[in-house]
Amino acid sequence: MYIIISHQSALEYWRLHGGDKLDHLKKQHRKSLPTSFPKIADMRETIPSGLSYPINLMFASSKDRRKSSVVQPHVYCGPISDLCFLKMEEGISISSPAFCFFQMAGELSLIKLIELGYELCGSYSLPATKGNSIPSTKGNSITATKGNSIPATIGKNLSRGVEDKNIYGHPQLTNTKELLMCASRLKGISGHVNVSRALRYIVDGSASPMETILVMLLTLPYKLGGYGLPPPELNKKIEFGKSAAHRYGKAFYVCDLFWPKDNLAIEYDSALYHTGAERINNDSKKRMDLAILGIDVITVTNKQIQRRDMFEDLSKLIAGKLQKRLRYENDKFRKAQRELHSLLLN
Repeated sequence: MYIIISHQSALEYWRLHGGDKLDHLKKQHRKSLPTSFPKIADMRETIPSGLSYPINLMFASSKDRRKSSVVQPHVYCGPISDLCFLKMEEGISISSPAFCFFQMAGELSLIKLIELGYELCGSYSLPATKGNSIPSTKGNSITATKGNSIPATIGKNLSRGVEDKNIYGHPQLTNTKELLMCASRLKGISGHVNVSRALRYIVDGSASPMETILVMLLTLPYKLGGYGLPPPELNKKIEFGKSAAHRYGKAFYVCDLFWPKDNLAIEYDSALYHTGAERINNDSKKRMDLAILGIDVITVTNKQIQRRDMFEDLSKLIAGKLQKRLRYENDKFRKAQRELHSLLLN
């Protein structure tokens, strides 16, 4: 038996295990996909724990590929690159994070695909759906519970001030360079158009879902509900010279959003990490030290992101610092903006 885990199941796996497993998996150089349907007894021994059912698997043809409570088949006849698959163990491979991004392009809207791209190219992972236990076989019947759809955002929890420390500090699963390389090798496949559009707006290095939301709201074009500002560098390390490092008591600061040409930094004031007297004092010292270096720092709160009127004032302030003039048509823009906020924050 040979199987390839793909689509939502692959995404769920990377969200569950990506930080621990990615460096240990080798590229799978394949010229063809599986043609035989796996036996449930064999799957019991091979499918990683924690994945929801039905498991998404890839096949070379649609012959005898019946959807069931156990397997969701996906037929793929397009080109295969060495960037597509990673070998987990003998008899089982999985779509790489980059190829998984292509597969999800056929299931997500453009906005949600961009958001997923930030996650895969960042250092956080959203919670995966809790998987059901491996299906049991009773006679000829199969008992399994269909898994829930995998969440593409946790905006609702964030809007309520609920944050989970476990989603932060994960190794980056892929990057925009790898996604672009994958796109160049997989031209013509389903989802390629959406991927090409999404890659225009994705930036490497986001450290949290709210950083992603903030950047998307600021930089997506007017037609998508953003303010069309130039993309910043994310989590940019501002290093000091030896004398300055001795003076400031550290070798560098990290800015959430940074526009180097204009020496402008944006810091997201998370309730999770920016409370308590010591943290407040450290944040104040950071702003002062960066100001001495000529870097202007603007602090953004959750409330400013949630309220569109406050966010518009913030965007105008940032645009002014970047010497950009906001030019948007109110009626069309307001509709797109409401839709964008709803998709990202509700």
